[in-house]
Amino acid sequence: MPRPETAALISKYPARPFSYRRRTLHCDRTSLTALAAEHGTPLYVYSERHILGRLRLFQSAFAAVPHTVCFAVKANSSLALLKLLAAHRAGFDIVSGGELARVLRAARPAAKRTVFAGVGKQAPEIDAALSAGILLFNVESDSELDLIAARAQRAGIPARIALRVNPDVFASTHPYISTGLSAHKFGIDILAALALYRRAARSRWLIPTGISVHIGSQIREVEPFGAALARVRELIVQLKSDGVNLTHIDAGGGLGVEYEDLAFDPATAVRGYAAQILAATEGLGLHLLLEPGRFLVAQAGALLTTVLNVKQNGAKKFLITDAGMNDLIRPALYQAHHQILPVKQPAATQSNAPVDIVGPVCESGDFFARDRAFPAVKAGDLLAILDAGAYGMSLTSNYNTRPRPAEVLVTGAGHRLIRRRETHKDLFAPELP
Repeated sequence: MPRPETAALISKYPARPFSYRRRTLHCDRTSLTALAAEHGTPLYVYSERHILGRLRLFQSAFAAVPHTVCFAVKANSSLALLKLLAAHRAGFDIVSGGELARVLRAARPAAKRTVFAGVGKQAPEIDAALSAGILLFNVESDSELDLIAARAQRAGIPARIALRVNPDVFASTHPYISTGLSAHKFGIDILAALALYRRAARSRWLIPTGISVHIGSQIREVEPFGAALARVRELIVQLKSDGVNLTHIDAGGGLGVEYEDLAFDPATAVRGYAAQILAATEGLGLHLLLEPGRFLVAQAGALLTTVLNVKQNGAKKFLITDAGMNDLIRPALYQAHHQILPVKQPAATQSNAPVDIVGPVCESGDFFARDRAFPAVKAGDLLAILDAGAYGMSLTSNYNTRPRPAEVLVTGAGHRLIRRRETHKDLFAPELP
């Protein structure tokens, strides 16, 4: 955690919507203490203003070319957030039939701005996507290409497709979220793509519309994006000379955020990202698809939790909270760092001491921070785990039969509940004892 006086820097930079006002942490102008009192904890809190601000950064950076920002639904699949983004001209990147159903429930007209990716599309999912009239399928293998053609013929609806090519470009990120190398399960070898495009062009039921590339997630250097698209550009030129004229190029997502740097400037990051992509695609005349997920929502959200007790175990001090790894698994899964702040601002003179901030789940991996310098807090105090808007709620589980948290969206000076807290009745509903 930052030193208490450093925490005030949060209010000076655009990366996060959380700041101290009258010594209480707020999301925009809404007190987190008030939200906890009304809705309980654990509680996910999101800023509408922040999410739309991030979306506008992308839309402005690419305004000079035809483009669609397709939000990666896996980052946060809240119906309220999908509806909000769709209302501001966003499209969607989906990887399952369930995510398609969420898009259709939130904003059915957005189907025509939706791209279906993922390595394991099943026949019923393909059928549903064809019926919904999605923009295109990102095809991950030759066998999947054949399956989509067969389902399109069965439905009598030609399928618009793009091949997701694997450019074999390295991007520095966690190995679990790197996708652009030949050793990964994603994509089609770029050297094999030409033959598959030719096959698709001969099919009555396939329309080769685009080409796609995605090299990973949480990438903070922009150069790999340009390098990947440079390789894709060569293939597009070759396809055109072969009579396959594409209309869309999908640059994927993956632009990262800074979880530890309070001075992170998102506008600078987007400008650098856009410069790489626009340079690599200049003159192609294709509609550009962009698939940010984490970048739009991660820093818009926080997980609010209550300290249950403070435990001294030998030389170790633990803050045990009512949120656990089932509510936010990123620290356990990726060893991810999240800034954590007390909701009540500590005095500038208060010293920090190392603590482990942990949850109540029966696993030693149930932690949010280890040996983190932190001001003194007591049972009943509130903590805010920042940058939890992406891969937070979407990765929750009911492990230890724990109900999932509620979610709140802060809208200007007000807020609204967008997901009620689960109950035990909800958890038992599908079971047949």
